[in-house]
Amino acid sequence: MRKRIGMILGILMLAVAVLTGCGQTNTAGRASSSAPSSSPAQAGKAVTIKMLNVGQGDSILIETPEQTVLIDTSDVDERDKLKRELDKAGVKKIDKVILTHPHADHIGGMDVLLKDYQVGAVYDNGMPSTSKLYLSYRKALKAKNIPYQALKAGDVLDFGGGVSFKVFYPTEELQQKGAQKGYKHDPNNESIVGRLTYGSFSMLFTGDAETPVEEQILKTNASELKSTILKAPHHGSSTSSSVAYLKAVWPEAVLISCGQGNDYGHPHTDVLARFLGQPNYTDRRDGKQKKTKLVKDDKGTVLKAKVYETDKNGTITVTTDGQGYKLQAEEGDAQ
Repeated sequence: MRKRIGMILGILMLAVAVLTGCGQTNTAGRASSSAPSSSPAQAGKAVTIKMLNVGQGDSILIETPEQTVLIDTSDVDERDKLKRELDKAGVKKIDKVILTHPHADHIGGMDVLLKDYQVGAVYDNGMPSTSKLYLSYRKALKAKNIPYQALKAGDVLDFGGGVSFKVFYPTEELQQKGAQKGYKHDPNNESIVGRLTYGSFSMLFTGDAETPVEEQILKTNASELKSTILKAPHHGSSTSSSVAYLKAVWPEAVLISCGQGNDYGHPHTDVLARFLGQPNYTDRRDGKQKKTKLVKDDKGTVLKAKVYETDKNGTITVTTDGQGYKLQAEEGDAQ
């Protein structure tokens, strides 16, 4: 009888082991749908976030005690700048690359990354694209057997050392629509939007998301938007940074990535005045003075954030220990 019970227990344990093993995948760093299991913010451990000076594009380097993460890879014609900035930072391996959406000024440097650096895993918004740049990096990931995952609202990535990144957008519903044949894509408004947290420090990353996305996130994640620092959506364009959205985020500082003398006029003067809490601005289109749509809290206090721009300040570095933080620009001071 005892032998029979022992045999039954042994079979059960073997079955559990097999089932657990079958649940494994070869996708490294898979996002979870709950908070990561890493330790809380390690006091005294420095985390750096660099908005790289890569012209009219986006590329943000995050270095935690355990991982190196890059959000977006600049434009095609700025690849040399991207490589120079990464080499200056001493980067050899990038554990995670997050591509917010498949516009050239965000994914243009992927070929350099995959050729010259060791890449651990790549994440994007899960939206198919006919862009040659998109098709090229997807093909290269398969050839190099680099793990890939599409991020959706609710996913949480562990950046190591107590640093996590929660995704607010795009939704799974939008991804399902985007996978249908004939769907008309709007890449800016399919951007990955997510919030990095480390202790009491936080930073909101926005890709090129515009007002319709901001309105959607306000419905689903308004209570989670408050952030120490904001990466300005869409290079400081007036398509984004709505009053209601900024009221929920209420950043102490705003970082804008844009190129000197860019053809788009980024950052737009009305949005810049809104960030700074200036009552008036000069309209870039007609040269007239106009009143700013200011951001106010429930007590009537006006938002007045420090603003840095890569076209004026070069690479902008944030250093935090999970409690306080320091902002340092290569050139000049905050506006």
